[in-house]
Amino acid sequence: QVQLVESGGGLVQPGGSLRLSCAASTNSFSSYIMGWYRQAPGNQREWVADMRSGGSANYADSVKGRFTISRDGAKKALYLQMNSLKPEDTAVYYCNAKHYYDSTLRYWGQGTQVTVSS
Repeated sequence: QVQLVESGGGLVQPGGSLRLSCAASTNSFSSYIMGWYRQAPGNQREWVADMRSGGSANYADSVKGRFTISRDGAKKALYLQMNSLKPEDTAVYYCNAKHYYDSTLRYWGQGTQVTVSS
């Protein structure tokens, strides 16, 4: 069982920045692909970005060039630096851990609200 706890959400004006954090409780952090998803009201949860333990990152087209995902194995933490935020980025952001070899081992955090509004 992996517990994920997000933090760093809040209210920000368009064009502003926020940094989300996710703390993972596992001794096998490097065994998981770590990612961020988001869900806006009335919409399905969508993938935002993910990163393997080796450092390769992937991004949704909607955030490419504005968001940066990173992870710290020593701290068992995942981050999402969000710049040039837009109102359409407003959503609950969820941290996700997916095991490399066992797809049944997948965990979610409780989510953190990000609101982009003037």
